[in-house]
Amino acid sequence: MIRSILCAFCAALLLGACAAVGPDYTRPAINLPGAYPDAPADLPAAAAVPAEWWKLYGDQRLDELVASALERNADMRLAVARIEEADANLREVGAAFLPEVDLGGTPQRQRISARTATPIPSSIPLVRNDIRLTLGTSFEIDFWGKLRRAIEATRALALGSRYAKEVVTLSLAGLTAQAYFSLRSLDAQIALTRTTLASREEALTLVRNRARGGIASDLEVNQAELARADASVQLKDLLRQRSLIEHQLGSLTGRLDLALPSGDLLTLPMPPLPPAGLPSTLLQRRPDILQAEQQLIAANAQIGIARAAMFPTISLTAYAGGQSAALSTVLSTGAGIWSLGFGLALPIFDAGRYAARTQAAEARGRQSVANYQKAVETAFREVADALANVRQTAAAEEDQQTRAQAARNVLRLAGLRYEAGYSAYLEVLDAQRAANEAELAFVRNRQSRLVASVDLMKALGGGWSMDQLPVSNAALRDTGGK
Repeated sequence: MIRSILCAFCAALLLGACAAVGPDYTRPAINLPGAYPDAPADLPAAAAVPAEWWKLYGDQRLDELVASALERNADMRLAVARIEEADANLREVGAAFLPEVDLGGTPQRQRISARTATPIPSSIPLVRNDIRLTLGTSFEIDFWGKLRRAIEATRALALGSRYAKEVVTLSLAGLTAQAYFSLRSLDAQIALTRTTLASREEALTLVRNRARGGIASDLEVNQAELARADASVQLKDLLRQRSLIEHQLGSLTGRLDLALPSGDLLTLPMPPLPPAGLPSTLLQRRPDILQAEQQLIAANAQIGIARAAMFPTISLTAYAGGQSAALSTVLSTGAGIWSLGFGLALPIFDAGRYAARTQAAEARGRQSVANYQKAVETAFREVADALANVRQTAAAEEDQQTRAQAARNVLRLAGLRYEAGYSAYLEVLDAQRAANEAELAFVRNRQSRLVASVDLMKALGGGWSMDQLPVSNAALRDTGGK
């Protein structure tokens, strides 16, 4: 009997080894340009960048903030929990591919009627025991590959959840770094504004003294007071913005009581740039693209599941055990019972329901292809944008520095001319505004350059190694990304 059951299971496994219905996955071919728009051809080669790319900025406090964010942020905990859920789902689907064995026991005591149409022999008691103990199993034969496609889809979703965690890691590190640069930029702007406020207070004192001596007019005094008040308002607004950025960093890092001392933005180094022409490597490196591909794989497997539902469902059921009136003899010789059976269910008329489900799965597959293509194209654009921003902000930095120095010289000369009586105070006011704007613009340009470098790191999927750089776009187009 046991041999018969084992033979039946072996036959079922052999039947389940047939090819699964539905399309097998192949990565879609994506046509990408040979190089980024406006990318310089003579961009120098860069050394490999570690996975913890934020350490290239050489700021220990930034390193601590990113580490805290990756450890304590709620989004990271959510991503980890989703990975655990996906792994559990994968184990559940994998278990469905194997037989489930259940132990069943049905002890009962019953009384039968003595008033039935057929007389009950006197030797048969009206009250009796019936104890049944069995090991049973049921098993769906995966003849059309429905279970295998389900495992394929769930495995892809589980892997996609891991890439989703990498997306969160990359985004969280980037947001923390950019918020930190904003904070340091505000520190520099606050320091400059305090210096401006001090100089305008000195100018106000000078103008008031000149007015008491009859050299300056009340108009000039009011203009000086207006300039000092503008600087004071600007300082308070910068302090307000710094508090908001500090609160944002506290939320990102899971440290709501975070308080950071002032720092110097201009001491932060710029990380190395990669060579131009990296779009093909994005398919292998960016976690959001890898996640989109796993979603595409899962959607492709769902097509096979939908098609398999249109074919017969073949299942095997079996049980073996014993049945007796007493528990002590339920497993004795002569009490054995067993059963072996096959089940077949074939949809004959479904009013097009299964065909519609298959068409819906195919449509979702095409949506996943479009989402994958969009992810690749978006990645290409983000790298191109980041390269352009880094290049332009770097090129503008020297002009911004020259502008700030010239504005300071103009302010100094305007002050000398006013004190000597060669010009009106309005010329000093214009020079003050120009100097303040130029110095703040220089700091903000440095912030934009650092932020653009973080955008570039994120667009490239984090750090890179030299063996990833030689992959060409032509090779991608020729192989279709395989």
